[in-house]
Amino acid sequence: MTSLSIGKIIRKLLTESAEVRAANVTKVFPVVTDEARLPYIAYRRADIEPGPVKVGNADTVTVEVAVFTKDYESGIELAEVVRSVLDGQQAEIEGLRMRSCTLTGGDEKYQDDAYVQYLVFTIKA
Repeated sequence: MTSLSIGKIIRKLLTESAEVRAANVTKVFPVVTDEARLPYIAYRRADIEPGPVKVGNADTVTVEVAVFTKDYESGIELAEVVRSVLDGQQAEIEGLRMRSCTLTGGDEKYQDDAYVQYLVFTIKA
């Protein structure tokens, strides 16, 4: 498995987090879904910068995590939870290693009757 599969680690960390479950998140989706109830989380691989394989450098992957909630305050609270679950973490699944995960950006908006907190993570895989 390569860094193209980094979403498996992101999903695992979020779905296994007691804090995420305590926030009553209904689902954690890759990319997007048409069938979701608030609050939910969607994530996607937004970019990948391959590292040279012969010298053993890690790929750099940008992952966007979007938190969808009914009200602004709960969106901020859930975004804080997501940050605490992912920022600074290392993990491995099925031979794929996430060497580091760092929050590097974010944005917010209101869309489709939901408040959305976007968090951008840079991952070394």
